[in-house]
Amino acid sequence: MIDDWSLWLAALSQRGVLIELAALLACVLLAWGAVAVLRRTLGETDESSILFGRRVIDGALFPLLLLCLGYLARAVILKFYPPIVVFKVAIPVLLSLVVIRIGVKVLHVAFSDTAWVRALERTISWVAWGGMVLWVSGILPVILNEMESVSWKLGNAQLTLRNVVEGALTAGAVLIVTLWISSAIEQRLLRSATGGELSLRKAISNATRALLMTVGVMMALSAVGIDLTALSVLGGAIGVGIGFGLQKLAANYVSGFVILAERSMRIGDMVRVDNFEGRITDITARYTVIRSLTGRESIVPNEILMTSRVENLSLADPKVWQSTVVSVAYDSDVEQVRTLLLAAALEHERVLRDPAPSVALSAFGADGLEFTVGYWIGDPENGQLNIRSAINISILHTLQTHGIQIPFPQRVIHTTPVQKSV
Repeated sequence: MIDDWSLWLAALSQRGVLIELAALLACVLLAWGAVAVLRRTLGETDESSILFGRRVIDGALFPLLLLCLGYLARAVILKFYPPIVVFKVAIPVLLSLVVIRIGVKVLHVAFSDTAWVRALERTISWVAWGGMVLWVSGILPVILNEMESVSWKLGNAQLTLRNVVEGALTAGAVLIVTLWISSAIEQRLLRSATGGELSLRKAISNATRALLMTVGVMMALSAVGIDLTALSVLGGAIGVGIGFGLQKLAANYVSGFVILAERSMRIGDMVRVDNFEGRITDITARYTVIRSLTGRESIVPNEILMTSRVENLSLADPKVWQSTVVSVAYDSDVEQVRTLLLAAALEHERVLRDPAPSVALSAFGADGLEFTVGYWIGDPENGQLNIRSAINISILHTLQTHGIQIPFPQRVIHTTPVQKSV
């Protein structure tokens, strides 16, 4: 590294600086063109792509390719025009850009709806650019030497501050790579999957991410310098904690994998849970998201779906039976009422013709004859209250048109005269 700023300024006046700038510009253009051609060839238009991003230069592939070309150009120029000046600054800058792009894009794809991701992205950016400045200025080796002198003993291991910092950075890199791999596998599995296949692939994706994250955490702990044999005691403590305080959480995770594996409920199914009806939009390891036709969303723990009664309106047959009760006066023509009620139900296209609707004289009410109109619909996801309301309106209009009375509640009051005593 260049420690003397006067020497650095003098080096910028050399003839080789222009050659380095030209080579760097050529690397930028070549990397931009290669990524653009590759993106067009692969037909990559996904905004959540980690390698490509929304534009050519905001993905991880552009800085990665530019860094490789920069190293290649630096090696070639070093043979003809030593010493290198521009690339001594450009390489650390490109390396920091690669770290920021990969870290930010991976976190954005893996945890797109999490509030703390933005703060973590800023932290990665500050750490990367700060390390670059310390590297270029020549202060980084001095800081590392000072950190090496700060040490303490943890069990049988001798740790230094430098080891802890380097291990933490390595752990972060391992976890980011693990998230990258798991996100790529998840996108590959969930692409063009629907129905039961989507639920099964979601289960495989969740299991793969959990496995990769476990391996990543183990590698991260090893990088920090923690003896993994000590985790046996920790594992026993975690087991006791799950047995007592975390049993509900563990039950939700186990129930989530069981639901996804056996496919009793799938993404896209219409279900009714505890009088809440809607379509399943997502099944995670811990909870299931159900969106009603009114736009409200309910987050249901998976344990409830396994231990309580759930009506799956889409499991085997999408047809749903509905009924409405109509009361008419006792002097009405029963056959005429049955014919009119059946015609009112058949006016609507959503009412199935097979099985056909039915009308039955269901009860002799206190105020009139009670008829039950039953019908089937094949699209409950389009709403059930709206079709019930439409049929009730048709029935009311039909009865009013034909002069059939819908009786008001009637009560007969008997009075007994009171005899006056003489």
